[in-house]
Amino acid sequence: MYKTYFILVIGFCTLQCSSETGHKEDRLPNILLILTDDQGWGDVGFHDNDVVNTPHLDQLAQESIEFTRFYVSPVCAPTRASLLTGRYHLATGVTWVTHRKEVMRASEVTLAEFLKASGYRTGLFGKWHNGKQYPHDPNGQGFDEFLGFKEGHLNNYFDATLAHNQDLVATPGYLPDVLTDSAIAFMAKEGPFFCYLAYNTPHSPFQVSNEYFLPYKDQGLDDKNAAIYGMVTNIDHNVGRLLKALLRLDKEQETLVIFLSDNGPNGHRYNGGFKGIKAHVDEGGVRVPFLMRYPARGWNKGTKVTSMAAHIDLFPTLAELIGIPIPDSLEIHGKSLVSAIEREEIDTSRYFFTHQVRRTFDTLPGAVRNERYLLTLKPGDTALYDLHDDPYQQTDLSDAMPQRVTTLARKYLDWFLEATKKGITPESVEIGNTSTSIEFPASEIFSRTRTQFKGKEGWANDYLVDWEDGGRASWRLMSGSSREYEVILQASYQASSGSNLKINIGDEELELDITQSRVKEPVESPDRVKRGEVYEYRWPGISLGTVVITKGVHDLALTATNPKDLEVKSISLKPVQNNE
Repeated sequence: MYKTYFILVIGFCTLQCSSETGHKEDRLPNILLILTDDQGWGDVGFHDNDVVNTPHLDQLAQESIEFTRFYVSPVCAPTRASLLTGRYHLATGVTWVTHRKEVMRASEVTLAEFLKASGYRTGLFGKWHNGKQYPHDPNGQGFDEFLGFKEGHLNNYFDATLAHNQDLVATPGYLPDVLTDSAIAFMAKEGPFFCYLAYNTPHSPFQVSNEYFLPYKDQGLDDKNAAIYGMVTNIDHNVGRLLKALLRLDKEQETLVIFLSDNGPNGHRYNGGFKGIKAHVDEGGVRVPFLMRYPARGWNKGTKVTSMAAHIDLFPTLAELIGIPIPDSLEIHGKSLVSAIEREEIDTSRYFFTHQVRRTFDTLPGAVRNERYLLTLKPGDTALYDLHDDPYQQTDLSDAMPQRVTTLARKYLDWFLEATKKGITPESVEIGNTSTSIEFPASEIFSRTRTQFKGKEGWANDYLVDWEDGGRASWRLMSGSSREYEVILQASYQASSGSNLKINIGDEELELDITQSRVKEPVESPDRVKRGEVYEYRWPGISLGTVVITKGVHDLALTATNPKDLEVKSISLKPVQNNE
């Protein structure tokens, strides 16, 4: 209901602008937002990395405005939630990267919804990582077209199976190339576009062709860094393709091109001397490259803006550029960067807050920054740095400036309490909104007993193993109406006397006696180095029957009796057709 009201408000504002300035569509800039995954501040040539080869990005930097102090969150999903909403991720319900802690509230109004209501075609190509099931997925959050994956990562980057809106499709080729092809096709269509191209690289698993890998091996790099830099050079190649496509389509002048990464580097390598890497709240964990090129606006090419800016600023910046006001009810935390770009105005009163999870949610680790100082708050370690005089965080000033520490720590705590005022409990999986199957992956379980994750942490694509007698896993779902579903289990197990599985949903129960073995099949994984995530398999699926799920909140529970070699990937609920 709230989103419907919001769209009506934006539509009214758009009509008002149209009546005052002529056809609104004539002055809407196209927007190409390029987000890379785990590419650090130092993983580009224009930041003095003399190893990595990024000629197209280096050229883009020369043609763009660069914010040299641009901040994001320490890890993937929080950055993406803030980028899309203009709000701190904790306020959107996103706290971490897995176990449904990455799911953004469906009530959040995204940049895609804002732009769609303003007359844009909206497309996302690549990684989403803010909710797998509708309405938390890209289609439910404002994207007309989606091709990519909804989890934190894929298991294989060659010939991947991707989601195309609500369907699964096979995509031959190397994933970043496939995504670029689709983005170019989307941009070629008529009408103003918002094209969000979220590359999956250089996030692990480290897979890249010899064309990009071998040149770095020839320089003496180890396999991991040769793969990472090879993936970055492939990104650069595809950015070059995108820019050439805009020129060919005669859309270069009217297209705002934005480039950034989602967090610091996924490992220790050149990072401009900054302290920390991905998942750290220090400069090296959250400071990333950020470029904006908009020829039609007349911005000075190659300008470097030194004032602090962040992912929460993108939403209000784009709103100002297209001339549509943001309703106060959205409670946007960022501010437009247009004044900093065009009038060189620096807001010295700004503070930027950072939070990170270490497996379990707590107040810390965290950090607060202003134009000069950085306070990092870690369990048992509080440190204060003067970023003007000490950008590499070599001197802790906390003992010398205790009052400033107290003031900044209080600001952080006040912010944390405000940002989490709606709570941090992940939203339930919603069912009944689409006619397609709803998957409940192992990584999204609500609770478990007497079973473990294969990958220990339960990252995306993980599965449950080491089931003991009486082992149980449950998911939480919310049904908006009463409906019948077929229950399909993706699992691997050995036949064993007295072994069975039970599915319980509300008052409904289904049971399977395991009299026939079903075994998962490995999928070849062309990794350059041993991965930290689980490997990909083809999982057998078995229908357990149908159940009627009534309106309300329910637990979907799987219980194992005397299991033998049981491994569970997911449970899916497939709506039974023609049943209202």
